[in-house]
Amino acid sequence: MTTDKSKPSNIMAVDDTPANLKLLDGMLREWGYQVRAFPRGRLALAAALNEPPDLILLDITMPEMDGYETCRQFKAIPALQQIPIIFISALNEALDKVNAFGCGGVDYVTKPFQLDEVHARIETHLKIRQLQKALEIQNQQLRENYDRLHALEILRDNLTHMIIHDMRSPLMAISGNLELLSEEIGALPENSQLCLEDASTATHKLTEMVSSLLDVSRLESGQMPIQRTSCDLQQVVQKVIATLSSLLKNNPVVVEAQSADPTIECDPTLLHRVIGNLLSNAAKFSPRTEPVTISFHNIPGFLKVTVRDQGRGIPPEYHARIFEKFGQVSSENNSKRYSTGLGLTFCKLAIEAHGGQIGIESSQGKGSTFWLTLPRRPAENSL
Repeated sequence: MTTDKSKPSNIMAVDDTPANLKLLDGMLREWGYQVRAFPRGRLALAAALNEPPDLILLDITMPEMDGYETCRQFKAIPALQQIPIIFISALNEALDKVNAFGCGGVDYVTKPFQLDEVHARIETHLKIRQLQKALEIQNQQLRENYDRLHALEILRDNLTHMIIHDMRSPLMAISGNLELLSEEIGALPENSQLCLEDASTATHKLTEMVSSLLDVSRLESGQMPIQRTSCDLQQVVQKVIATLSSLLKNNPVVVEAQSADPTIECDPTLLHRVIGNLLSNAAKFSPRTEPVTISFHNIPGFLKVTVRDQGRGIPPEYHARIFEKFGQVSSENNSKRYSTGLGLTFCKLAIEAHGGQIGIESSQGKGSTFWLTLPRRPAENSL
């Protein structure tokens, strides 16, 4: 009887006593195994290197190299170290068994042994090894599939980056021509003026999307340098509010310093864009006239900034997803879906590049609070 009906398991028996070796050989062959018998550990090791067995039955007390050392040498060779080794010995002290397991044995049978017991133990460890091999094959397949998928993702990202990069020039040309036309907007009919404004707005949004894609790609690959300088983040916020005045006209921004020191070492251009994204999102999803609040808080070694809106809120199951590229959030009844695009992905990468963190506290129907922490100095980049 063997665990593999198509091919008998190959078992190696190692014992310096001829009578014991003959008994093991006959017993194993009767059970249907292929058997190779050796009186010395060195001979068994050399044979195993040429043709590894499925399992080894190993005596302890042998001349030249005892069973413990034989086992250790098997386990020192990568190609042989996974072969299960069962010790069969007349030594029955607890220390003998501890040493056997300590050098890599999987089981220990004391002589004189019961044939049924030995057979059961052999079958059990052959089955375990068979399952281990199947798992190793599956893991190898998973690694190969992962490598292929990773290569495809790199190819996709490179292609996307190339296409997006090449889009910038024609977009800049369109934007420039629309600006020139805007200088003559007064001479156009009202419908044409609206069309021109819509075209300018759409072109501006598309340009921002292209820039965000490129910046996210650069941040992910660590190729966007962080130009740190000492700056007052509250002043950065005021500049953002001024820049987004038309977007924020229906939702006043309330700035709460709360005695916090807003001075940090950061890249003001990147932080300008991060704060702009958070304020734009807050205004976009807040009811008209409801204020958006931005606050500053001192925490040891860091400055914490929060942006709070009065919108419908985001369910907890979406809190991680909204920071992923093209993450989407559904309303409770799934009747409306909207994409967070790349803005929050950019925010997350930019804040993490500064050594900080970003997150959200929100529940449906109770608004959202986006928070970020920034180290006061680059040397304090770890929490």
